[in-house]
Amino acid sequence: MSYRDYVIAAYAVFALMLLWDWLVPKLQIRAALRAAKLRNARRQAAPSQNPELPLSRD
Repeated sequence: MSYRDYVIAAYAVFALMLLWDWLVPKLQIRAALRAAKLRNARRQAAPSQNPELPLSRD
């Protein structure tokens, strides 16, 4: 491998790592927001607790 090939490969790896460091947090934030929205939708859809009933199955 010549010096030029080494430099090209090093820059390519550097560019890939920059892309990875930019992309992964965005995907994690997107997943966390989606999970929060789904959790909120489940809470909204759940039947409300009636304090007069002693057990939830009644």
